[in-house]
This record gives sequence, C-alpha cells and structure tokens, in this order.
Amino acid sequence: MRALCYHGKQDIRCDTVPDPRIEDPRDAIIKVTSCAICGSDLHLYDGFMPGMENGDIMGHEFMGEVMEVGRGNTRLKVGDRVVVPFTIICGECEQCRRGNYSVCERSNRNKDVADKVFGHTTAGLFGYTHLTGGYAGGQAEYVRVPYADASAVKVPSTLTDEQVLFLGDIFPTGWQAAVACDIEPTDTVAVWGCGPVGQFAIRSAIMLGAKQVVAIDNVPERLVMAKAAGAIVIDFDQESVVERLNDLTQGKGPEKCIDAVGLEAHASRSIDSLYDRAKQAMMLETDRPHVLREIMYVCRPAGTISVPGVYGGLLDKIPFGAFMNKGLTMRTGQTHVNRWTDDLLRRIEEGQIDPSFVITHRASLEEGPALYKTFRDKQDGCVKVVLRP
Repeated sequence: MRALCYHGKQDIRCDTVPDPRIEDPRDAIIKVTSCAICGSDLHLYDGFMPGMENGDIMGHEFMGEVMEVGRGNTRLKVGDRVVVPFTIICGECEQCRRGNYSVCERSNRNKDVADKVFGHTTAGLFGYTHLTGGYAGGQAEYVRVPYADASAVKVPSTLTDEQVLFLGDIFPTGWQAAVACDIEPTDTVAVWGCGPVGQFAIRSAIMLGAKQVVAIDNVPERLVMAKAAGAIVIDFDQESVVERLNDLTQGKGPEKCIDAVGLEAHASRSIDSLYDRAKQAMMLETDRPHVLREIMYVCRPAGTISVPGVYGGLLDKIPFGAFMNKGLTMRTGQTHVNRWTDDLLRRIEEGQIDPSFVITHRASLEEGPALYKTFRDKQDGCVKVVLRP
C-alpha cells in the first residue's frame, strides 16, 4: 500500500509499505477514505518531538471502511463506516472506565519508555512517536486499528466524510478545550491560535454560551475564518494583545484563556520569543512557550487556562509566581475523544455545526509531502488539508 512516511526533519515521503494485518482478536483493518494533516503532525515534521524513527507512517486523523475484523471483535463488521479517534483506548482499564481515555493504561505498547519520560504512561497514539507506542498512522491506504471494538466511532451514511472526519481529533480537541473552561454566560474567552483546533475552540466556546470570544493570530485567512464564526479578532502583528484584551474587559482581563498554539509559538516583536529561538538553536530548550507566558500575565485573577496545544518537553522562564499569586487554574492534556463523540455527532446531525468549514485544501496522498510544507509555512491560504488515499 501507499503511505506518508517520516524520513527525518522536514522529510515526508509517499512510500510503498507492507499492508497491515490483524495482530490481535480485537483489531480491525480500515480502508482509509479520508485523512488529514494535523498541526500536531507539524511538530514531528519540524523535529520537535522525540521518538520518531525512519519509515514511521504519519497521521492520526482518519476514517474509512472496515475491511476485516479480529475474531474477538463483535462490535464491528465488514462494511461499517467509522471514524477512528487518535487516542487508542482499551475501554476497560481504570482510566478508561473514568472516561480519561487519553491516559488509557494499556494501549501504549512502549509503556516502559513512556514511564521513564513522563513518570507514568499515557495512551497509545496513532502515528505519533514511539513514546506513545510507535503505531502506524492513518495517512495511508489501510490502517490496523488496535482495540477497534472500544474506540471506533460508527457514523451514518447520511453524513459526508468531510462532515465527520474531524470527530477523530480536532473537533473534540477544541470542544474539550472550551469545556475545560467551565464557561459562564458572563465570560470573555480568549483563544490564542486560530489554526484548526483554535477554530473549533472558538465555535465551541460560542456554542457553550460565552459572552464574547476573542481570537488571536496573525494569519489573515485564519482571522477571517474566526471572525465569520462571531469572534472578535486580534492580529498580534498589528496591535498589543495585552492592551486590546484589557480594553475588551474593562482592564480586568479575560476570565478564560485557551492556548491552542503549543510548543511552536510565534511572536515576531517579542523579546522572549527571540530568547526561546536562541535557546532552541543551542538545544537548551525544547519548546517556545510565549503564548503560555502571555496568558498567565493577562488572564483575570481566579481565571482558568485551558491548554489543548501540544508541548513536548521543557519550558523556560514560565512566570509561575504570577500563576500562583493570581490563583489561576490550568487544565490540559490530550483529548478524551470518545468522551465527546456521541454529543458532537448529534450536533453535526442536527445542523448546529458543519465541521467541513475548516477545510481549505483537498488532495491525493501523493500530494501530501508538498502540502506538509504548504501547511507549515501557511502558504496559499492553507488552514486544513484533507487527503484522499
């Protein structure tokens, strides 16, 4: 089969690789009908996440048709149409029973390595380093799905791939980011980063009843998309984020702040951003946490910070004194996808949201390597890429 494979920093190729096969009775083999390039994939592309190996298959946003099931998988049958969450879950461990699916205790087959790095393992993830299991990803013609009887989300034929594909990651990720804020009708919610996750966080905050939502970015196409959803927009290249947020909140700051950027924050006029880039170049720092610093400074005392943006390692110069003295609360983590999919699928079916709004580029799998660069460099108005294997 054909698949997009990692061959080092900024080197993704469309290779011919062996077809997957059933390895466990709970497995399923999925023929991929649609997959996507995620902002988190760019952290791998840019070499910021450890644990990738030459030839690893990329991708964790995908859906398709069930082609084969293991003998122990009685929930799925050949021909079922499914979206596959990026978090691999067993559905049976203590964390899964609590709905904390992204920290499933069984699905990371490299648990011993993850225990050493993180203190305790997290769930296995598709196409996302050997720290999370080294599972083949979904930017391919076929995928083996472990524990498919627990995780795969069946979707109706009445909805298109583009309407449901993002149930596997960015829609529930944006939704969880907003839910973690405990939004009240009087709240201002500020969202840093208007990429795909940020776009869903913005719309989720609006659906959850925020008084006003403020979207922060410097990419015109992203800001236009955020404004179309009803957000107030701030271009951080044109004005001070801190000053504008204080103006919008009568000097008090937003009650709820969402970091939808993560480890590759950009801030062209910021001294701390230049500092981060210099330390990264000398391999003295792994992540660029400008957004997190700014949020801790501007967030209203007793406010909440929600962090769906991915961080990979060690952060420097974090103003933890401000965080502690202001009595802020932070919630973060990979997404508990299956906790949200039933509700979000209902909202799609009822017409509350059509997730396909975020797609700007559609292409074949063979065009994927070039589109990684287009997406990373924010060229050609690219916000979200969907590939058809």
